Amino acid sequence: MKIIFLLLIAVSITMSAVAQNIYSTKKGRVSFYSKAPLEDIEAHNNEATCFMDTKTAEIAFSVLIKSFKFEKALMEEHFNTSYMESDKYPKSTFTGKIKNPETVKWGVDGSYQITVEGTLNIHNVSQPLTTAATVTVKGGNVSANAKFNVRVADFNIKIPSVVSRNIAEVVEVTVDCQLTPVQNN
Repeated sequence: MKIIFLLLIAVSITMSAVAQNIYSTKKGRVSFYSKAPLEDIEAHNNEATCFMDTKTAEIAFSVLIKSFKFEKALMEEHFNTSYMESDKYPKSTFTGKIKNPETVKWGVDGSYQITVEGTLNIHNVSQPLTTAATVTVKGGNVSANAKFNVRVADFNIKIPSVVSRNIAEVVEVTVDCQLTPVQNN
């Protein structure tokens, strides 16, 4: 009986340690900014899902396109129907790894510069993405921040010539995720 009890304790401790390697959020923030000659466009999404495994250095990210909010309702409508076709392509994803995970001391509060490499999928088109990012460890939580550029044409997003001066060819994307440890149930 003691052996079974000790085995259960060992499994419980192991599972707890594994869970502490996984961090997640369902409230990640993603924004983009398009600076064009006639009009600047900005949109925000506060419902991104992100998972990070500190043991394997893997990162997975997903955002619903319809969750982007614009200052003008008409911009939001055109974004979803004319450009992103969000009914047909409802989400964007990123899967990748931290290239230099040894630079992060996961158990030590601090801010660490990393490089993330993986695949970005937008509009059902996948492209490689490598970007600098910052990971901050504080009080057992992890935040991840990155800023990178996306060329609209690389993802087969068509911009009609009549509005080409309103929408930039390259859009700046900002990601900010406050991650907490996944708890075992």
